[in-house]
Amino acid sequence: MTPLVRKLAQYAAYHRDQRNILTHFVGIPMIVLAVIILLSRPTLFTLGEWPITVALLGAIWTLAYYFRLDARYGLAMSVFMILCVLVGTEAAQASTALWLSAGLGLFVVGWIIQFIGHYYEGRKPAFVDDLMGLIIGPLFVLAELGFVFGLRKDVEQAVEREAGPVRKGQPAVGH
Repeated sequence: MTPLVRKLAQYAAYHRDQRNILTHFVGIPMIVLAVIILLSRPTLFTLGEWPITVALLGAIWTLAYYFRLDARYGLAMSVFMILCVLVGTEAAQASTALWLSAGLGLFVVGWIIQFIGHYYEGRKPAFVDDLMGLIIGPLFVLAELGFVFGLRKDVEQAVEREAGPVRKGQPAVGH
């Protein structure tokens, strides 16, 4: 099993209810954008006209990890992260009230959506047992979105062999 499949399967084990996965399509991008917005304000230094922020360095570190797992997913995640950093940089230039309300608002609403999904799942979020779930979550959303469109069938089949099939809106056992 490749490191990519192992990480996705570990995360997927906490996300087998289709409704939970659907909430993650909304909640996780909101949370990622929120964190980037909030970490875009403190500038560590500038490189020409470009502010070097904790958000930018975190995005670069995270993308390096994604590329180590899989170049194609790393490239796709780069598009998303670049957009988030650009939005975060713009938000950081706004008033403190707008910057904070955008960042905190997206963060809180994103987590509410996540917890609704885990109510359907009948299981706690993956990061509770492994903090790497916070990094793998966005990659999982990208992979699941690709699976919807028939992409990376080999990865999808390997993940399902390890984590089991996705349940189509059926209540979790004991729920």
